[in-house]
Amino acid sequence: MAILKMTDGDLSNWQGCTVPEVPKEKGRYIGIAPFGGAEDGLKLWEAFGGSATNELIRYFPNPVYERGEQFADWLVGVQKDWRTALFEDLETGAPVGMASYMRIDAANGSVEVGSIVHGPSMARSPAATEGQYLLARHVFEELGYRRYEWKCNNANEASKRSAIRLGFTYEGLFRQHIVAKGRNRDTAWYSIIDREWPSLRAAFESWLAPSNFDASGDQLKRLEEFRETASC
Repeated sequence: MAILKMTDGDLSNWQGCTVPEVPKEKGRYIGIAPFGGAEDGLKLWEAFGGSATNELIRYFPNPVYERGEQFADWLVGVQKDWRTALFEDLETGAPVGMASYMRIDAANGSVEVGSIVHGPSMARSPAATEGQYLLARHVFEELGYRRYEWKCNNANEASKRSAIRLGFTYEGLFRQHIVAKGRNRDTAWYSIIDREWPSLRAAFESWLAPSNFDASGDQLKRLEEFRETASC
């Protein structure tokens, strides 16, 4: 793995980054792999509960899908501009969630992670946190990105809590940003920048360690507590 090289404000030799491709990688609790096409889209549809997928993506600007083929077609179509990651069960290799690198601005070293969906088997679990850690680590440490973004519908309180828990900094509200599903959407905007990543990485790795979980799988210390320690 490449060593993170922060700019420290000196951009005189900045040459931009490459477009991020999702790596094939296994963590302790979850694996990540690049989206492979319509078949993967159908597998995700099933993993999310079929038509229950619409509830999981209710804050997305997408229409309501009646069939898995429609959902899969959408995912295939956005790969022109996105790079979607599958979260895979370590034992079966089956996809259980997804997230995408979006708003890719390689020239300026900026990328967003978004369209995040966790199926029931990984929701609110160490796997969900580790998946986000692996995606962030890839862009900062292997590709040298300077900025990592998170955006969400301002009405999506769960997403806003997740952003703060994961260490993103709130940057502001884009009022009347878009019209989604016939309604106004205000968009909350968050980011992590490269110089913040080393301490965030230390906190992630401490939280994800087996020693941080009891016999029932419950966390002993919150991620935020490790982050406070790492930043001291």
